[in-house]
Amino acid sequence: MVRKMGFYAVLAYVLYGLFFYWYLFQLPEPKLPFEYQGTKADPTTFLNGRELMLTEEYSKIRNLLFFLSTPFEWLFYFLILLFGFSKAFKRWAESSTKYKFLHTAIYLFWLSLFAYIATFPLSYISYSLSKTYHISTQSFPAWMKDELIDFWINFGTWLIIVPVLYWLMKKSKKRWWLYGWLLSVPFTLFMMFLQPVVIDPLYNDFYPLKDKQLETKILAMAEKSHIPAKHVFEVDMAEKTNALNAYVTGIGSNARIVLWDTTLNKLNDNQILFIMAHEMCHYVEKHIYWGIGGYLLLSLLGLYLTYRLMNWTVKRYGKEFKIPDVRDIRSLPLFFIIISMLIFVSSPFTNFASRYQETRADQYAIQMTKNPKAAISSFQELTRSGLSQVNPPQLVKIFRYTHPSMLDRISKLEEYEIKQRNNE
Repeated sequence: MVRKMGFYAVLAYVLYGLFFYWYLFQLPEPKLPFEYQGTKADPTTFLNGRELMLTEEYSKIRNLLFFLSTPFEWLFYFLILLFGFSKAFKRWAESSTKYKFLHTAIYLFWLSLFAYIATFPLSYISYSLSKTYHISTQSFPAWMKDELIDFWINFGTWLIIVPVLYWLMKKSKKRWWLYGWLLSVPFTLFMMFLQPVVIDPLYNDFYPLKDKQLETKILAMAEKSHIPAKHVFEVDMAEKTNALNAYVTGIGSNARIVLWDTTLNKLNDNQILFIMAHEMCHYVEKHIYWGIGGYLLLSLLGLYLTYRLMNWTVKRYGKEFKIPDVRDIRSLPLFFIIISMLIFVSSPFTNFASRYQETRADQYAIQMTKNPKAAISSFQELTRSGLSQVNPPQLVKIFRYTHPSMLDRISKLEEYEIKQRNNE
């Protein structure tokens, strides 16, 4: 039975991978709608032939890696349960020390280490791909450093969550999911508050914008938007990537507007001002807080569904998975599978909400700057530097895109430009 379940799980993953390979590489590429051909949203008007070819190649491989990576984690945890590795990790933990309070930490370390080793090849392929296509400029040692930081931050985070979660399971078999969610609210807010000042600096150096003339212009825009900003932060990314980015992070007094130095190096002041106005909209319309609220609501539903699905699975397949009880730490891989699946299934809805907020931010930025030429050219440069598809396949847009496609963004800006010209 165990071998049969393992065989079917691997077969399902292979068939899933073949489907997405066929979808991304064999199906005819989505053609640019006729009404956009020759417009400023048409990639042939601002990318040369080589850039067009590289964009398609890079995007297809990157999209395939995305669709393969998350289900690969499901398969890994499934096989960990099926072939008794979870049971072995618990036995190793118990034999390592007589102190019971360390057993969960040791179990979690072994599970995290095996998961890291199993997923490392896909992570390395993604890194190597970005190096090959000159997106990444990061050396392998620097990349490994970031990977190890990721590992220890994730391990540390779960080391806080998992013992509390399983303690709640033992105290309240039917309500642990609710109590766990209630505790997650302050924890989530605390982590969001720490992100800009504790976690992000582990990866990069942040400092106030060096170009004081540009900072003055940005802060003048912030004042118009009633944003109490004293600094715009610049982050050193040129040693890692050629891509461009800017974002808003953190909450409360730790909220920051951040510009990558690659953005400063490749865009002119008017283009940067449009991007900054876009980021200011997220602050003005409180998109960060809406995002946190949406996340907390989804996490409440997710934990309840996890509670129900874990109980059903252990009742139905507990013997095959070597899980005698949901409250046993051996059920942790099952918890990870269900949480990951729920996140994947909900991603079309969260991405849709994010795309709506990004559309609002584009509208806000163009109304503030009234410079569609700079806005359009900034998006064209973002496309070029990141080798991004202007018109991605539908499933890619649904599951991957937290921002509208460049086709949508540039075409709307061009419509604004035409209206502006007609009103002059």
